[in-house]
Amino acid sequence: MLQVQISPTSFLDQGIRVEDVDGLRLFKFTDAFQDRLEALLERNQTNALSSEEVTELDSLTEVDRFFTYLNSRLIAQA
Repeated sequence: MLQVQISPTSFLDQGIRVEDVDGLRLFKFTDAFQDRLEALLERNQTNALSSEEVTELDSLTEVDRFFTYLNSRLIAQA
């Protein structure tokens, strides 16, 4: 069961974009959110995250997995 720790609506205005890739419109994080995800992943490797950052990382990772699923479905339909 999906448990998103941060409300997905908090991503709508500042964290999500739709990008044209080879004629398809795919869901992606904005550069700022992608950079944040990568920074959290890097710091997580050294166990340097606070509990709030672990929650943020979990949420961003779940949304990223959801994008991967949606985008793969869009690509399969093309």
